[in-house]
Amino acid sequence: MAKKRDYYEVLGVDRNGDAETIKKAYRKQALKYHPDRNPDNKEAEDRFKEAAEAYEVLSDEQKKAAYDRYGHAGVEQMTGGRPSGGMSYEDIMSHFGDIFGEMGGGGGNPFESFFRGGGSQRAERGQRGANIRIKVPLTLEEIATGVSKKVKVKKQVTCDTCKGSGARDNNSIATCTTCRGQGYVRQVRNTFMGQMQTTVACPSCHGSGQTITAQCGKCRGEGAVQGEETINLDIPAGVEEGMQLSLRGNGNAGRRGGPAGDLLVTIEEKPHEFLHRDGMNVVFELYVNFADAALGASMDVPTIDGAVKIKIPAGTQAGKIFRLKDKGLPSVQNYGRGDQLIHVNVWTPKHLSDEERRVLEQMRGMKNFQPQPGKSERSFFDKMREMFK
Repeated sequence: MAKKRDYYEVLGVDRNGDAETIKKAYRKQALKYHPDRNPDNKEAEDRFKEAAEAYEVLSDEQKKAAYDRYGHAGVEQMTGGRPSGGMSYEDIMSHFGDIFGEMGGGGGNPFESFFRGGGSQRAERGQRGANIRIKVPLTLEEIATGVSKKVKVKKQVTCDTCKGSGARDNNSIATCTTCRGQGYVRQVRNTFMGQMQTTVACPSCHGSGQTITAQCGKCRGEGAVQGEETINLDIPAGVEEGMQLSLRGNGNAGRRGGPAGDLLVTIEEKPHEFLHRDGMNVVFELYVNFADAALGASMDVPTIDGAVKIKIPAGTQAGKIFRLKDKGLPSVQNYGRGDQLIHVNVWTPKHLSDEERRVLEQMRGMKNFQPQPGKSERSFFDKMREMFK
């Protein structure tokens, strides 16, 4: 499989380019490689589709953020493993209507004949269903291993009486007289590229090529009714708060046999009782008493995989950070695993008994109990900076 080119390289824009710059760059590429200007040119056709794919990602804030952070794999992860390329006509119309509308001179699409195969194919039946957005809360343990979950989603489902047609019966469906069953009509528009013949969805039947003379009694001609569906979610390990996964075709059913929308799943992280996340690392705040810090001790600390025992060396200072390698979270792109960082806090008692106070008063003046900071005693933030160099 050929390696995908960088999307910024495809459009010829800087990574810091704003939305308008990206839009103008895409328009330029689309015109340059438009099939009407490059008939029977496979390379131009591939470049045209490549530019459309790049614009689909870079014009979407969430997809662009995922791409900037993880590259092509990040976009595929957002779409549930579906590659960002291979877009259908409906995908392009959905994402690039603003571009095409400007170019077509008032809502037309000068590229439509190319994606329709020169107007020889019928438009998709019905209207696409709306997307559904849900949030799925996950524990750190679930994020560490990946998890499969079943969720119940209230949504529009295909009417089981009319099978999505919206008609009372087969005799209640007639051929559209406007487009004569083609689902589209031809229009000639004047554009800055000159006159162009385009095909647009029929305004009477909305692309289905059919009209309904008698509506289904259950769905009242919509082809969909309110229902509920249990959906299996396979969530990969390493996902992050706010990351969005897309399950194509699991949204609301389309109107009159149209394609279903998508189910957009946003990840939420449940707070952990002991640990908190820092990227791929997890952090644990360990509190030790003064005697353990001075004399040394062995202690159990919680991790994502269960409790482990660590050794606290004698003379451990407050702010010391211990690292448990590979005890953190995996990369969502399988680039490795983070660590667990244990931040030592020396606990100072707030209330003392008379005996405790006498002991501390005796130690107060002893030489080894006087602070003797040296150059080796770096601050907590210095230690953190050093760890992540």
